[in-house]
Amino acid sequence: MHEEQLHSPLPAATPEPPAPLRVVVADDNPVVRAGLTALLSGRADITVVAEAADGRAACEAARQHRPDVVLLDVRMPGVDGISALPYLVDIAPVMMLTYSRESEIVQEALRRGAGGYLVHGEFTAEQLATAVRDVRQGRAHFTPTAAGALLTQLRQTPRANASAHTNASSTTPPTQPIWTTSPQALSQLQPSVAQSPSGAAADRTRFRLSAREVEIMDLIATGMNNQQIAATCFISEKTVKNHINRIFAKLHSTSRSEATAKWLGLG
Repeated sequence: MHEEQLHSPLPAATPEPPAPLRVVVADDNPVVRAGLTALLSGRADITVVAEAADGRAACEAARQHRPDVVLLDVRMPGVDGISALPYLVDIAPVMMLTYSRESEIVQEALRRGAGGYLVHGEFTAEQLATAVRDVRQGRAHFTPTAAGALLTQLRQTPRANASAHTNASSTTPPTQPIWTTSPQALSQLQPSVAQSPSGAAADRTRFRLSAREVEIMDLIATGMNNQQIAATCFISEKTVKNHINRIFAKLHSTSRSEATAKWLGLG
């Protein structure tokens, strides 16, 4: 009996689960920060280790916490996201997560090292979590607007280079593109472009907002006050208030933060 006990196999060790991905969220809108933190921290394999309201705070948080991924807004007070990018990418992969959809900004973010570009309203909560996991592994993610900007640049670059080659002397090297994209990154584009409409955008139709109400709700979500919305839309503040009252009713919300969270799919 004693001999059998000596040769009994030891129970197999239970492997420890992998450590969750550590994320820093940088956005000047506290509602967006709180929503993203709640959404991502609810995943077993993702945790938000710090929040930041501008680029400088994002760099400080990244240096302190050494995250696996940084989610970065473009337009923030003080040091903006584009300015902070070159410093952040030396610490961790960076995913742009923003309202800024201008092709020039998308291209500049990629040129400075962003590992992906997501525009609010063009992705679902699950797509965001997947993008965070993939960017950590070096797989790029783009929502349709950002993918369109990238494809536009790729189509323009060969024409620009051909024109430069034709006009230049034989001793002058051809113009180089301002940034390049690997085949691996391009392989991630096609699924994103095909998502039309995206899950988050399609989900908003249930609110049944008019075109003007959609415009105003988008501006509310960027953090604009009534005066700024009135100036942007060329309407009076009273008209803005009337629209907001109808928006709140349709979104079953009692505050701007609650409405924004629901509109972005964070609530």
